[in-house]
Amino acid sequence: MVSWAELAEASVKYSENKAGVRALAVLSVTKEYDSVRALDGVSFEIAAGEMVALVGPSGCGKSTLLNLAGCIDLPTTGSIFVDGQETSRLKDDALTALRRDRIGTIFQFFNLLPAMTVAGNVALPLILQHCPQKELDERVEAALEAVGIADKAGAYPAQLSGGQAQRAAVARAIIHKPALVLADEPTGNLDSHSGNNVLALLREIADRGQTILMATHSPEAAKWCDRAIKLQDGKLV
Repeated sequence: MVSWAELAEASVKYSENKAGVRALAVLSVTKEYDSVRALDGVSFEIAAGEMVALVGPSGCGKSTLLNLAGCIDLPTTGSIFVDGQETSRLKDDALTALRRDRIGTIFQFFNLLPAMTVAGNVALPLILQHCPQKELDERVEAALEAVGIADKAGAYPAQLSGGQAQRAAVARAIIHKPALVLADEPTGNLDSHSGNNVLALLREIADRGQTILMATHSPEAAKWCDRAIKLQDGKLV
């Protein structure tokens, strides 16, 4: 069993050696809902190319923080920069464009559209960007090959195993080459074998230079990351 102390020590050592452009910066952020403070003065940065675990128990603020990093919501106070842009200063159309073009999200329950094939689901971010059809087809094929399910391109989500469905979700999240990939408990709905396969895939993607912030309550999942950030009752600990 990996302890939080071991993760924290690894985090310090990694931070001392890591240099690069910020993919995400969270600066003195608070978030309140109906007088309940979900986040309280949270600050951290993630360099381009890092794979970072956001860890802590249920209700600690992980999902709230992912929503803010994903431009789904805005902080009550403080600032968030995604790919160099301060989210709270953007107008709605610019915020939508940032969310569409520079952020990818992997969900615990996959969120694949059941009426579309695997290839169609993976293509969605490129469709929203009005990508030319020839390029779209080539990139979908390459993404499915990269995650190991090229043979499932014509299948529908109901025909996939849990691990295959999550691989399709990973392909969809990275196909448009976002600056930041957010993974919300990506192995929480998988058995241990499938979960480890998905974590190995995310590790491989990060090693190729992609930036990943993964929320998890599991120290075992967090050990796949370069470092861990721990939340407790809305604060970093």
